[in-house]
Amino acid sequence: MLHKAAVIGGGVIGAGWIARLLQNGVNVAVFDPAADAQQKIDAVVANAALAANKLSDTRSRTPGRLRYCDTLEQAVMDVELIVEAVPEQLELKQSVYSQVEAAAGEDALIASSTSGILPTRLQEKMAHPERLLVAHPFNPVYLLPLVELVGGEQTSMQTIERAKEIYKYLGMHPLHVRKEIEAFIADRLLEAVWREALWLVKDGVATTEEIDDAIRYGFGLRWAQMGMFETYRIAGGEKGMRHFIAQFGPCLQWPWTRLTDVPELDEELTEKIASQSDAQSGQYSIGELERIRDDNLVGILRVLEKNNWGAGKTLKYYEARLNAEIEES
Repeated sequence: MLHKAAVIGGGVIGAGWIARLLQNGVNVAVFDPAADAQQKIDAVVANAALAANKLSDTRSRTPGRLRYCDTLEQAVMDVELIVEAVPEQLELKQSVYSQVEAAAGEDALIASSTSGILPTRLQEKMAHPERLLVAHPFNPVYLLPLVELVGGEQTSMQTIERAKEIYKYLGMHPLHVRKEIEAFIADRLLEAVWREALWLVKDGVATTEEIDDAIRYGFGLRWAQMGMFETYRIAGGEKGMRHFIAQFGPCLQWPWTRLTDVPELDEELTEKIASQSDAQSGQYSIGELERIRDDNLVGILRVLEKNNWGAGKTLKYYEARLNAEIEES
C-alpha cells in the first residue's frame, strides 16, 4: 500500500504518473516550475478519470489529493515514493537527486522515469544510491500496465522488491530488467521498428499511414496480446518454436532489413515524414487523438481481461484486489 508520493516534473509522463497515483488513493505533491504545468496536468488527470471509469467496474479507492508545491523541497517532504520525471539530461537529474536527498525522508524510494539513461550513471553523486532505481513506464501511464524496473550497481534488492509491490498495488506489471542496458527492453525493440520505418518512408516504399496500417491491422494485434515469441511459436505449428526457427531462420540472412544502417534525419526526410503524418492525422487535435487512443486501449484491455490473457491478466488481478478491499471495508 502507498499513501503519499511526490512527482517532480509534470510533462506527459509525469502527469500520467500523477493520474495513476491519484486513481489509487495516493496523495500526490507535485513540483514543476513551468508556468502552464498545472493546466496541463489537470487536463491529463481529467482524461485519465474518463478512461478509468470505462476501464474498471470496480472503484473502491477514494481518489488521492493533488497538491501543487512552490519548491521541490516542499513536494518531497514526508512521502514514501518520489517520481523523477524531468527532461532527459543527466546533470539535471543528478541535481534533482541532490535536492531530494537533502529534503526527503531516508526511507523514501526514488524512481526515475528515464527512458534510457543507466541508473548507475544516475546514482553517481548520490549519498544513498541504494534507494534509487529506474521505473520506466509507457504512455499513457494511467492505462498501460508495463513498468520496467532497472537497478544500478548500487541499487539494493530490497529497493527492487519494494518497488515491485508498489507498482502491483497501482495496477501495473513490473518487469525487472535484470541487466543494465541502454534503453532497457521495450524501447530497444521499438527503436528497431522505428529505424526500419524511417527507411521505408525515405525510400518511398510506404507512407507513414501505410506503415501504421501494416502494424495496427496486422502483427500489432498479435503483439498486443501475445508478444513476439509466443506468436512465432504458433507459426511453427505443432512442432513449435524449433520448427519455426528451422523453417524461417535462414530468412535472417536475406536482405529484409536495413537495421545495420540508419537514414539521416535531414530536413528533407523530416519534412516528408511530417507532411505525411499531417495528411494522415491532421484532422484531429492531439486531445482528440488521446481520447481515441484511450478508448481503443480500454476496449482491448477489457477483452484481454475477460480472457485472462496478457495485459488483461494484470487488470484482472488488480480488480480482484480492489474487490477484496471492498469486502474488507
